[in-house]
Amino acid sequence: MITADRLHSVQEYYFSKKLREVKGLVNQGKPIINMGIGSPDLTPSPEVLKTLRDCITDAGAHQYQSYQGLPELREAIANFYQQKFGVSVDPSTEILPLMGSKEGIMHISMAFLNVGDEVLLPNPGYPTYASVTNLVEAVPVTYDLTEENGWFPDLGALSQKDLSKVKLMWISYPHMPTGATATLEQLKSLVAFAKKHDILLVNDNPYSFVLSNNPTSILSIKGAKECTLELNSLSKTFNMAGWRVGMVLGSEEHINAVLKVKSNMDSGMFYGIQKGAVVALQSGPEWFEELDQVYTKRRELMFQLADKLSCTYDKNAVGMFVWCKLPEGSLSSEAFIDNVLYEKDIFIAPGTIFGSNGEGYIRFSLCVKEEKIKEAIARF
Repeated sequence: MITADRLHSVQEYYFSKKLREVKGLVNQGKPIINMGIGSPDLTPSPEVLKTLRDCITDAGAHQYQSYQGLPELREAIANFYQQKFGVSVDPSTEILPLMGSKEGIMHISMAFLNVGDEVLLPNPGYPTYASVTNLVEAVPVTYDLTEENGWFPDLGALSQKDLSKVKLMWISYPHMPTGATATLEQLKSLVAFAKKHDILLVNDNPYSFVLSNNPTSILSIKGAKECTLELNSLSKTFNMAGWRVGMVLGSEEHINAVLKVKSNMDSGMFYGIQKGAVVALQSGPEWFEELDQVYTKRRELMFQLADKLSCTYDKNAVGMFVWCKLPEGSLSSEAFIDNVLYEKDIFIAPGTIFGSNGEGYIRFSLCVKEEKIKEAIARF
């Protein structure tokens, strides 16, 4: 059977392929320390776990659930956005829970893109934006992000290009993989740019509560709902990556478009997961403080490891990664990390998997226990 032509436009996800290689080394007895992928190794709060256990005997818990999620989950998301970002959203019309924000990338693309529409993608940026764009047969158009410009797009230069076919623009602030943040003024300029060029702007925002002193939502910008959707997730903030709980927020019109796609793709999120998500979203300040304490200690150690490799980095970056620039004259990013993998049994992500502007950079994940980071330091 011949596969669809669209499969020729994408490759297997880098981490899917590379982690098989890493697992093969582990099976050979190699003491691999995996610093490559951002999969939280911490657990959800005891209250969240207890809620999941307790509610599975509720009436209807094992039936199909609403495509729009439980009303109390949408209320919890709305309250969370109000308390943390100062953003008001209508829980009945402006919020759609997702099975992880990753599926939202596909749903949004299917809802708004026709064959041949152009999509602005950050370079470097999350590889799934490009993969999904290709899968729906739209046209990826990358825009440059550079360290010199604070990993923020040059909107003036972009405006000089022919944007008549551009329908969608992906951004992510705090930025993945660099951890760069955007000021309110910069977010305002993005919203103004999207309105001027009639582009749907989508901000992917799962890292606002990891080592961040100023959580920000682009929906806090006046008039943003007219041209903007925001994705968010419980994966990083509440250590619930495997639960697959995300959300998309925006205007009723835009949310309904995404719902048309989603309602044909699944039959609702498991009841117990939704109930656990409600409790997670109601977590008090002590949860966020404890999370940051863990990641702060790990990041300080990771800085030490980066120093061992003569790398430079931004101490003010946020999120659960440390983005490092390799020293001048180094090997390519992929050759560098392969050397470290095979000589020191440590797996680090090369910057190039996030785009050509990631060449010369590597990325460490903070989802590694302190003793393992210390062990990695000792190997150098």
